[in-house]
Amino acid sequence: MSDDTPRPSLLPANSSALERALDLGFARLLERIDPPFPELMNANQTPSAFLPYLAADRGVSEWDAAASDLEKRLTVSLSWQIQRQAGTRQALNHAVESLGFTPHVTAWYEQQPNAHPYTFDVQAIIGQGWASGDHNRLIQRINAAKSERDQATITLVHQTRGGLAAAAVLHGPLSDGELFLCGALPLLNLGARLIGIGISQRYTINDYDLRAQP
Repeated sequence: MSDDTPRPSLLPANSSALERALDLGFARLLERIDPPFPELMNANQTPSAFLPYLAADRGVSEWDAAASDLEKRLTVSLSWQIQRQAGTRQALNHAVESLGFTPHVTAWYEQQPNAHPYTFDVQAIIGQGWASGDHNRLIQRINAAKSERDQATITLVHQTRGGLAAAAVLHGPLSDGELFLCGALPLLNLGARLIGIGISQRYTINDYDLRAQP
């Protein structure tokens, strides 16, 4: 923009020469700045330091400052979809996906035999990224995505090295006390102990009384 090109201004007609000079000077300074939009508001392109502010802007209720950069971007990018579709199967899928897990949701009328009305099972297929406290975070996100009427059963599916029989021998059923004491499912140690078997299978822990702990 050349110096003799008229610039739009919000100053009144009776503004002073000093006010017009300041308006012109600030306008030229602003022209030197590359606008950060729309990348700043894009969860996949915004700087990592801006992610907490973007999460607050989008109403994210569960946030872990120590989470990975990938998880934070997933959480922010899926937040609006979860809020818009709250109470639906898709919202539950997004709630599990926002933690980097693979979801599989089964409603009560899809189970054989049929379960109690307005209940559903949420399977979260997780890899090696499970950390202490993630069970609480998963429950909080599912509770935020489901309707008040519905009740959830959470099934955690871990991929580990070792067969079902070997896992049952080396690690018994998971109790509430063990879960709360350790703060995380003790599955990673089990994978290390069974690594020599050379078999890759999934096994599932069904915890029907799993509740978020402070």
